[in-house]
Parts: sequence; C-alpha cells; structure tokens
Amino acid sequence: MNRFRQISMLLAIASCLGMQAEVKMPAFFSSGMVMQRNADCKLWGTAEKNKTVKVSASWSKESYKTQVSDDGKWQLTIKTPDAGGPYELTVSDGKELKIDNVMVGELWLCSGQSNMEMPMKGYKNQPVEGASDAILHSKNPNIRLFTVKRCASITPVDDVTGQWSEAAPKSVREFSATAYYFGRLLNEILDIPVGLIVTAWGGSACEAWNAPEWLTAFPQVKLPQTQEEVNKTEQRCPTALYNGMLHPLIGINIAGVIWYQGEDNWPRYSYYADLFSGMVKGWRQQWAIGEFPFYYCQIAPYDYDLITFEGQDTVCSAYLREQQWKAELMIPNSGMAVLMDAGLEKGIHPMKKQVAGERLARLALVKTYGIEGITAESPRFSGMKIQNDTIICSFDNDKMWINCHGKYTSDLFEVAGEDRVFHKAKAWVSRSKMMVKSDEVKKPVAVRYAFKNFVEGDVFCEDLPLSSFRSDEW
Repeated sequence: MNRFRQISMLLAIASCLGMQAEVKMPAFFSSGMVMQRNADCKLWGTAEKNKTVKVSASWSKESYKTQVSDDGKWQLTIKTPDAGGPYELTVSDGKELKIDNVMVGELWLCSGQSNMEMPMKGYKNQPVEGASDAILHSKNPNIRLFTVKRCASITPVDDVTGQWSEAAPKSVREFSATAYYFGRLLNEILDIPVGLIVTAWGGSACEAWNAPEWLTAFPQVKLPQTQEEVNKTEQRCPTALYNGMLHPLIGINIAGVIWYQGEDNWPRYSYYADLFSGMVKGWRQQWAIGEFPFYYCQIAPYDYDLITFEGQDTVCSAYLREQQWKAELMIPNSGMAVLMDAGLEKGIHPMKKQVAGERLARLALVKTYGIEGITAESPRFSGMKIQNDTIICSFDNDKMWINCHGKYTSDLFEVAGEDRVFHKAKAWVSRSKMMVKSDEVKKPVAVRYAFKNFVEGDVFCEDLPLSSFRSDEW
C-alpha cells in the first residue's frame, strides 16, 4: 500500500471516529418537532463514551446533564411546560447541537396499515374525498408532521428515517389522510400545537407490530430466524415492523396512539382480539408512561371476495370486525371508531378518510381531553330477548336512542331458528329498541345485523353508526 493511500485511510478513519464522537439524536428529535406538554420527556442519543451531555431548553432556566455510558449512549429526562412555542433545545457534549422551532403541545403516534398510511393525495385510481380543498387550506405551523420510512428488520433498530414538516399543501399532500384529519380537528378544538408521527405500512399484519415474546401465546405464528426470511414477506413478517418502525420510537413521550389495521388479518380473524389487545398491552408496558389512550378504526365494509385467492376459504370480514368489537372491552382506555357507513364495495381503501380521522379525534376529545357536549362512542348491541316471533334488541351507548337516519326501519337484519338458517328480517325502531322478525322464522333464536363483507350501515345513535354484530356463536 503506497503512502498516499495509507494517509487517505487514516484520515477517513479519523473522520469516522470524529463523527461517531459528536452528540447525535434520533431523527424525530430534530428541528420542527413537537414535545408532549406538561410532561417528563425523555431525550436520548449517542456521544463519545464517558463524556457529559448537557441539555437546556429556552422555556426554562433549568439545565439537565448526564454521563455517556461505555457503549456511547445517553438518556435524560426534561420537564416540558404547557403548550406553546416555538422554543429551542441545546444539546452539548462540548460541541453544541441546536434543535430549533420546537413546539410543545399534544404528540400522537399514528400506526397501522394502508388505510393509515394512505396519503391525502390518495393512491393511484383511489382518491381521498375532499382532499384537494383540505390540502389547499392546510397551512398551519401549529400542526407538525413526521412520517417514518418503511423498515422491516429481524432485530430491533435504534433510529428511523424521516423529518418534521409544518402542515402546508406540499407536506400535507404526502401525509396520512386519516392522521391529518385527526390532528387537524384536535388542533382546531384544543387550540394548541399538535404533532403527528406516522409509522405505518400498507398490507402490514398485526403480528408484524408485536415483539417476539408477546407472540409466544400464539403457536400458529411462526417467528423469523433470519433477515432473509423477513425480506420475503416484509410488512407481513411477525415482529419485523416492531423492530424496524416501532422500537426506535419507544420512550418518546406521547399523548396516545391511533391505529387503523386489521384488513390483512381478516382471514386469521379467530385470534385477533387476543393478538391486538396483547400488542397494546405490550406497547404500553414498554413505553412505561401508563395506560395511554389507544383509539382505533374498525375496518370498513368492503367486498373481500375480490381478494380471495383460488383455494382460499371464503371468510366474511364481519368476523374480524367482531373481534375488533370484542377488543374494545379488553383494552382499558381505548375506543373504536365504527365505519359501517364509510366503506367502499369495490375498494379496500375507502375515500372517506375525513370520517375516519375525525371519529378518532372525537374519541380523543371526549375521552382524553374531557370535551363535553358531543358524542364519541357508537352504540353497541348489548343483548336481546324473544317475544313470540319477534326478537327485541337492546343497545348501550344509546342515550339518544337509535335511529335509521330519517327512517324507522333497517334493511340489514337477519334472524334464524334452531336450524341455524338465517333469513332476511323486517326490523323497526321502537323507542330505544330494535324489533326484528321474519315471516319465515316462527321461533327465532338468533339475530344478526350487517354481518356481511360489504353493507352500508343504516342504524345509528345520533350520527355514529352501529357496528355489525351477531347474537350467536355459530
């Protein structure tokens, strides 16, 4: 090796060592970010081992410091004030790192699959209803957006790729529609800064967002052993997105999570409630900030027969919606946005993303922020009784009683007798009850509502739709 190449290599090594020694932080701790208000917020990063890292914020005269560990990592906690900004953070290990244009407000994590990932511009041939007008009027420095780049990994990673942007037509066009509409309504009603971190991947399985130890209860789930295995199925590979797109975020102080997923798990519906509720429990345990709010969308009606492969059993997606319905009772501090009136028969990506985002926001506004005067939770089937040839259905979350949007009848009920054969039924509202009967079933024993792949829900309480349901377990 000649002397010139030796010198070049030494300079390159020295340069790399120098870069490693600089104080660094994950991508989401950067200029333009939103920090959770009135909280003890963790900050972390890397620097030269055994150095002292100091952090100061322009909202306070207080400074914080910690020593870098032998592995070059550091972490500390700072107190944030009430909502406001912009502020500046200074992080130093002798050389300063400036993080400016920092807002303090409400920070939400937005996760799931394609209906969470779907941007305001839509997908090709698949628009978002009303998006052009919303994008045009989107400029708002108090709404901040961060999208995590897709990453499927066999092992947990420490950082993500992405950057903060203020809401404006250019940035909003590329951002999750469901998340944007959620954040826009929160910002409007609370009148404080809102930060949205989207970590979502179209087609992703719930299993992919779980840590390995949470999946031991599900012997049907095969864990990957190599990165090559992960690469074959990526977003559908168990644990791969937890490792690549969630693990780096764990610890950042958040107000809560919104979630839109389940379409990929539709054929594996039978254990979804246990899988999903276990995932939420695991996320909360790892974040270690208590049972933060977790609000999610029930999958919208769609003709899933369109994506059923030859040889695959035909499975009605109402069973998956039922599992999501059950999960709401299993997960503390949660809520489900029902979308029975916002589906698309021939499209798995419904146009009505404003409906989804704003129903999630209503759950947060009522259940997390205590806004009074509005309803956020859909009515729930609570039970039935049989009176001669008629089934009488009762509901919870129905203080204003059920309605059929200007009608007193529903076209989506079925009843069955002991032969377990369901027949279309007449269904009409009687005060707070739904009366259901079929001339073909003289002795009914079970009732179902909207228990199909695609329907347009026609039972509501105020303006929120009733979920599909069944009284049987057949």
